Amino acid sequence: MGDLNYSLLLPRVEQMPRTIAARTRRVYDVLSSVYPLSTFFFHSKAHTCALRHSGIRDGMRVLEVATGSGEMFRRLVRSNPSGKTFGLDLSPKMAARTLQQARREFPGTQTHCGAVDVRDLPFRTRSFDAVMCCYLLELLAREDIVRTLDEIRRVLRPGGTFSLVVIGQNGPVFNRFYGVCGSLAPAFWGRQVEAGVPEMIREAGFQILTDQFVRQGFYPSRVLTAR
Repeated sequence: MGDLNYSLLLPRVEQMPRTIAARTRRVYDVLSSVYPLSTFFFHSKAHTCALRHSGIRDGMRVLEVATGSGEMFRRLVRSNPSGKTFGLDLSPKMAARTLQQARREFPGTQTHCGAVDVRDLPFRTRSFDAVMCCYLLELLAREDIVRTLDEIRRVLRPGGTFSLVVIGQNGPVFNRFYGVCGSLAPAFWGRQVEAGVPEMIREAGFQILTDQFVRQGFYPSRVLTAR
């Protein structure tokens, strides 16, 4: 465990890490108890697709960037019971909730979560076999997306897989709806970035292996796997 900074992996109020957007952190702290509803109604199909293509097998070292309230994280732990699964989120309350639920549901597994600035991951280079990231990039400025992708590439081992889920932009009506929501509450909704994501992934040095659109109700997602 010497490749980690434990102070960053323990979400404590008196030791708050740097975050990309303080308002976003506060919003998701407030919504941490009800946010699972959005996953149930809008995200679960995309999560299933991302995990199916991720290549994650038991015994790996797996990292999820932006755990939210932990639905995908628990899927990762279930797929990797004898490995080590790490999760990071902007929100300390989200990270704490994710860890608490995972350890209650999967006692004895090696699970760790914390509130961390994803632009500066507290892990050694080539630490992980797989990295998962769902619905984070919408909340980041372009320069922060670039920096985050560079960090993800740094911590991945050669041949490791990076799985990414972003909000789709292939529905004009949904796009207009999302644009209005984003203008009213940017710290929660962010803005759509999906159209430019493949190019940014390639510029970060990844090769895209799979690329699929998934729709759950009216909510579109794009699921990509890269190496």
